[in-house]
Order: sequence, then C-alpha cells, then structure tokens
Amino acid sequence: MPHLIAPEWITSAAPVPYDHALSEMEARVAGILAGDASEALWLLEHPPLYTAGTSADPADLREPGRFPVHEARRGGQYTYHGPGQRVVYCMLDVGARGRDVRAFVQTLERWVIDALAEFGVRGEIREGRVGVWVARPDKPPLPDGTPREDKIAAIGIRLRRWVSFHGLSINLEPDLSHFDGIVPCGITGHGVTSLVDLGLPVTMDDLDAALQRTSPWSAA
Repeated sequence: MPHLIAPEWITSAAPVPYDHALSEMEARVAGILAGDASEALWLLEHPPLYTAGTSADPADLREPGRFPVHEARRGGQYTYHGPGQRVVYCMLDVGARGRDVRAFVQTLERWVIDALAEFGVRGEIREGRVGVWVARPDKPPLPDGTPREDKIAAIGIRLRRWVSFHGLSINLEPDLSHFDGIVPCGITGHGVTSLVDLGLPVTMDDLDAALQRTSPWSAA
C-alpha cells in the first residue's frame, strides 16, 4: 500500500446548499484522481432537504412538496438532511486503501459507532438495515413483538475510479418530524432518534471532536 497522509478536515459553519456541496465534492474527487488534491473529510450541515439514492422507491416519498428533493446518485434510498444533523462527506482514495468496498463501508459504520460510544451511546448494525441503530427498550415493541430500535445515523457512498464521495450523517438535534415526509432508507416500523432525543446535551462541537478522536484515517 502506498504511503498515505492524513486527510484534510474541512468544517463549514453555515448550512451548505446541496448542489454546492455536490459541486465541491466533484471538484475534490477530480483533484484526488489527478493527484492535485488531498483526501478530505468535510463536516457540514444542509438546509432541510430530501435526497434520493440509486435505490429510492418513489412511493417512499410521502410528502414530495415538503422540502426540495435531490437526486444524490449515491447508494441507498431516501434520506433527510437538515440543521442539527452532522453530515460527513468522505473523499478518500479507497483504491489506495485496499480496494474493498465492503470493508470501507464497515469502517464508516465502526467510525460512527466509536464516535457515539464517546457519549455512552451503543450504536449497532443490523443485517438488512443500512445505517447505525440504537435499541429503545423504553418504547413499546413493534406489533409483531420485535424490540423497538431507532436509527441515529445513515451511510451512503459513491465511488469514482476508487475515490469515494458522499458519506454519512449523524443525528445530533434535527427536527425529527422532518423524517415523516419519507420512509427513511425504505425501512418501516422502526423510528429515528438523535443524541439530544436520547437525553444527551451534546453540541455540534462535541460531536466533531468525537469524530476526530475516533477517525480511522490517519497517516499510513
């Protein structure tokens, strides 16, 4: 494996329009492929919007007029982005890091789980359900008796010549009612939660610091 330096961390203070974020990611990926730009991890928030991944079912868009809907061209289905949610766009050379897409996604999942653990939250992965989940024994089970779980983080990536873009989102304190306009990631029954919804007075700065402490990407 070639020698790799740690990715650049970029933080945007103001909400970033989705189309602008796409353009910036496209430019950075092109620069990485050309050898003119470093890898980057971009921390940001978006104004309220829905995105449709490559597997999105139009029937899962329950309120099409509620917020703008963007074709994301990433893996996955519908998701929501908005204030109070930390989005992390990961522009990384997966080719130089082993060319294993499954392992890369698992690394993203583990990163989220490790960051949540900094606040005493146990994030878990479920077969057949994308993202990171939190058990909710405080809530009634589903009608079939299945224990209730809420989603706290979403993951969806795209690769171009083995360079990744898009990434993940973690719910810090978004308006959870905004998720009602879609079937998040096509999954019904279970709900959505956030760090603040779980009773944790976490700030965005706290979450960013946890993400940086637990980042799996450093000089190699």
